[in-house]
Amino acid sequence: MAARLVRRCCWRHFGAFITASSAVPASLLAPAGKVAMARALPQASFASFHTSSPSSWADGFSVKEQVEDSGNPEHKVIRELIESAMSPQELFQLTKHHALNSNQASLIITQLSRLAALKNLETESIVQDECFQQVISIMDSQISQVWNNTLLNLLKSLYSLGVDSNRREMQSVEQEVLWRLRRLTFRQLASLAEFLAVKQVKESRLLNEVIKKLELRWTELEGTRTVVALMSKVGHISPALMDRLEDKALELAEQFNPDDIRKISLALAYQNRRCVPLLRALSYHLIQKHSELSLNVLLDLIFAYGKLNFHQPQVFQKIATDLHPHVSTMTPVEVTRCIRSFALLKWLNLPLFEAIAQYALDNTKQLSVTHLCSIILSFARLNFQPSGIEDFFNVVHELLQGQLDSLEPHLLTDLVWSLCVLQQAKAPYLQRVLAPDFHAQIRGDQSFKAQNLQLRLININAAARLESPSYQGPFLPAEMLSATQPVGEKVTLLQSSLREALAGLLGSQDNGRFDVPTIYGWQIDAEMVVNSENKPLPLKDFAAPHLLRSEGTKPLPPGARRVAFLRWEFPNFSNRSKDLLGRYVMARRHIQAAGFLVVDVPHYEFLELKLERQRTAYLKDKLNKVMAKEMAS
Repeated sequence: MAARLVRRCCWRHFGAFITASSAVPASLLAPAGKVAMARALPQASFASFHTSSPSSWADGFSVKEQVEDSGNPEHKVIRELIESAMSPQELFQLTKHHALNSNQASLIITQLSRLAALKNLETESIVQDECFQQVISIMDSQISQVWNNTLLNLLKSLYSLGVDSNRREMQSVEQEVLWRLRRLTFRQLASLAEFLAVKQVKESRLLNEVIKKLELRWTELEGTRTVVALMSKVGHISPALMDRLEDKALELAEQFNPDDIRKISLALAYQNRRCVPLLRALSYHLIQKHSELSLNVLLDLIFAYGKLNFHQPQVFQKIATDLHPHVSTMTPVEVTRCIRSFALLKWLNLPLFEAIAQYALDNTKQLSVTHLCSIILSFARLNFQPSGIEDFFNVVHELLQGQLDSLEPHLLTDLVWSLCVLQQAKAPYLQRVLAPDFHAQIRGDQSFKAQNLQLRLININAAARLESPSYQGPFLPAEMLSATQPVGEKVTLLQSSLREALAGLLGSQDNGRFDVPTIYGWQIDAEMVVNSENKPLPLKDFAAPHLLRSEGTKPLPPGARRVAFLRWEFPNFSNRSKDLLGRYVMARRHIQAAGFLVVDVPHYEFLELKLERQRTAYLKDKLNKVMAKEMAS
C-alpha cells in the first residue's frame, strides 16, 4: 500500500514538471538547431513513455487542460472563433493571428471536416493548403497533450478529409489513439469502433484493437443507443462481441423503441444470426407496447423476419394490418419488398394481397417488368388468386407482351413456372422457355442453379402437356425429363410411417412402388393399381406412361385405376393454414391430370394416429372415399 502511494506521488510530481515545461516555448527547451526534432524521436521511446505512465495521470492532465482552457480568456476566444467559423478561410486566418496549441489545432481540423461535409467542399484542396500543413504540424508537435475526446474527433476528421494513411502525422495520431485505448471510456471506444467500421478501414490494426477492448469491457455497456449502434455497425466484424451484444439487448429489450427494434432486427438479418430468445422478446414488446408503427419500421421488420425465417403470427398479423392502409401510397420497390417478404414467410393475408393486386392495376405505368414478376412469383408461392383475376391477368399479359426476351433466363423461367402454378401460362410463354435454343444452355451443367432450372422446365413441360390441350409445341426432349433428385435427404417421420402403413395395405411389394420419380418433375410417395373391387394388382406388367422407362407394356384392365399417395409435410402448407403452397397445388393437379386418383396424406391427420393398424385403416378409408367419389362423378 505504501509503495503504491509513493509511486503515485512520484508520478504526480513528474506530471507537474511536464506541465510546467510545456508552458515554456519549445525553442527555449531544445538545443539550437534541434527545434524541429520534437517528433523525430524514436517511436519506441514514445511507446515506452505512454505505456508506462498510469492512466490516472493522463486523466488528471486532461482535466487540468480543460480547467486552464475555461479559465484562459484567450483560449476561450479562440475556441469560440473556431466553432463559429463558416469557411476554411476563416479558420486558416486564425493560424496567422494567434499562437495555437495542439488542442486548438485539432479543433480547427475537426471544424474543417465538419464544414467540408456540410457544404460539400472539395477536401483535396483543403488538405493541400499551406495553412492546413501548418495546422497539422502544430497538432503533431504536441500530440500527447491533445485531450481524449478531441483526439478521437481529430482522427475521424483526418479520415473524413481523406488524409493519406501513410502520412507521418496520420500514423502519429493513430499511434497515439492506440496508446490511449485503456484510458478511453466504453462510450468513446464504441463511438470509435462505429466510425472505423462504417469507414471500412481495411486491415485496420486500430479497429481490431478497439474491438478487443470492447470484448473485454462489455460489462460496462450501458444504454440502448450504444447497444443498437454496435450491433448494426460493428457486430458483423466480431462474432464474440455480437454474442455479448445479443445478451445485453435481451436484457434491455423492454426499453427499445420501434426504431431500435427495427435496427436490431436488420442487424441480425444481415448477419444471419437467428437469435430466437432475442427475437421473441423484441416481438413481445413490439406487440404489447407499440400500437403505431411507421412504414419503414413495418417494411424492415417483415424483411428481417423473412430473412431469418422467424415465424411470429401475431407480429405478422399486426404488420399486415398496419401495412394495408399504406399500400396505395407505397412505391413499387416497397410493394415488391413487402410482398416478397410475406411470401417467403408463407403468410397469406387476403386483404393485403387484394390491395397489392389492386395497386398493380392502378399503377401499371410505374411498375417495371421486374416489379411485376416479383408480384406474380409471390402470388404463385402462396397460390393466391385475386378476386378480379381476369382483369388482373389481362393487365399482366399486356405489360409482359414483347418483354420476355429482356428477362434473364432464370427470372423468365420462374415467371412462366409461376404462371403455370396460377394456370395463366399462355402459348407464347410456354414456347419461349421450351424452345431448344433456350434449354440448350443448361445441358451438361451440373450446378445446383442449373438443376433447379431444369426441374422447373420439366414442370412447365408437364403443364403444357397436361393442362394446355391447344398447345402444339415445342416440348422438352425425352433426355431432359430425368431431373436429378436431391441426394441424402433425411427420411421424415411421416415418410417412414406412411411406408410402414402401406405395407399392410398393399399386401405384397409387387403391388406398389415407393418414391416414384415421374416425367412431370414430381415425385409420387407411393403408387398402386387397384381393380374395380379396390384390390391391389401387381404393377410390373402394366405400362407406366408417367415413368421415363416403363417396365411393362400391358394396358390396365377394365375398371382398374392408378392410385398415387401424396404425403404433405408441415412445410408444404401456408403458415398456420391447411392450404397447400402453390408448388404443391400444381404437383397435385399434374398427377391427377396424368390419370391418377390422388390420396392425400397430410401430417396433421396421419401423425395423430399412433398405432400402425389405425394408420392402415386410415389409408384404406381414404382410398375407398376417393374411389367412391370417382365412381359418383
